[in-house]
Amino acid sequence: MTDPSQPLREEDVDADPVRQFTSWFEQARSAGISQPEAAALATASTDGTPSVRMVLVKQANESGFVFFTNYESRKGGELTTNPHAALLFHWEPFGRQVRIEGRVARTEREESEAYARSRPRGSQLSALASPQSRAVESREFLERRVAELDERHAGDEVPLPDHWGGFRLTPETFEFWQHRDNRLHDRLRYTPSPGASWRIERLAP
Repeated sequence: MTDPSQPLREEDVDADPVRQFTSWFEQARSAGISQPEAAALATASTDGTPSVRMVLVKQANESGFVFFTNYESRKGGELTTNPHAALLFHWEPFGRQVRIEGRVARTEREESEAYARSRPRGSQLSALASPQSRAVESREFLERRVAELDERHAGDEVPLPDHWGGFRLTPETFEFWQHRDNRLHDRLRYTPSPGASWRIERLAP
């Protein structure tokens, strides 16, 4: 486990970037940082127009980094037509950032359903009611839609729409960034190397 008060040195980090990420994430969570799983997600259209927004990463392990959304939203559409993305975690109290880039694919339906069922009923109803990223006439319209769906499905499970589910980003590069004085920050980048291992190199700040 690396100490945020000390320089970030190649010999101190884990050879596996997922384990290194998990170490930093657990430090952030143990320190009481609000929503340490929040990350900026950057996507781009097929013509290269970028967009970015915050998401909650609900799974982070060797199989990838998973977040959930409406597939018909802007990010859903961009990830479908251009399945490359970048995530940025920023834990300001530790002066740390983690950048992750890679390819994206939809999760299996069963995985999306399992996560959806774990959410509060109100969140499930809102996901069903919202035509995400599209213009709506008013907030009242959305509130009426939620109330109508709540009444329609009273006593039943909220159905999961086909257009809602998860995406899994499979990392191709990681960068671990740690603040240092006088702008001489530490940046260590992991890239795949032959033999299912990772190469670690230092980047200039």
